[in-house]
Amino acid sequence: MTSIAKPTGLPPAAGPEVAFVGRSNAGKSSAINTLTGHKRLAYVSRTPGRTQLLNIFRTPAGCYLVDLPGFGYAKVPEAVRRQWVGLIEHYLMNRDALIGLVHVMDARHPLTPLDWQLLEWFAPRGLPVHVLLSKADKLSRGKAAATLAEVRRALAPRGWQVSAQLFSALQRTGVAEVETVVGNWFAAAQQHTLAAVASTENGGR
Repeated sequence: MTSIAKPTGLPPAAGPEVAFVGRSNAGKSSAINTLTGHKRLAYVSRTPGRTQLLNIFRTPAGCYLVDLPGFGYAKVPEAVRRQWVGLIEHYLMNRDALIGLVHVMDARHPLTPLDWQLLEWFAPRGLPVHVLLSKADKLSRGKAAATLAEVRRALAPRGWQVSAQLFSALQRTGVAEVETVVGNWFAAAQQHTLAAVASTENGGR
């Protein structure tokens, strides 16, 4: 729908939004393309840090997917990195239409210090987070299962609304699971909106 470089460019919210965030080269763009069934919807590059804008996509159902710039990539000018961080922080902490966060992590390197930093910083908003352990096809089945169990154990004591799963854009592993999670978020948001409208209409009678 639109791409923006600064918080002032954010359009008025038109429906519930789910954001995708993750370290550069974690597989975020590939995940979005796989989930939407479009090969080139989100730009995929072998060079980390290529997603430099906040990209908003509208689904046929009137819900929105938001692709945030990847974080943690050092080989960009400091001024550019500060701009990315400012854009991500502003959106995640101030966007009222945001209903949930899909945090994409490379299954071979999950829960890096920067991942923890983002999760702990975002947690006070009280919104659900779904951790997508991407590139699971790069691990053996046993190693992938062990990684998932380890991530879930590490997250459990925090008391956050957080879930985790394995995902592979290449093999389309885990597509149905994340579709169910995000779909439930959108359904709950729409029900909340309908209830609020009904309450307003009843109160005006």
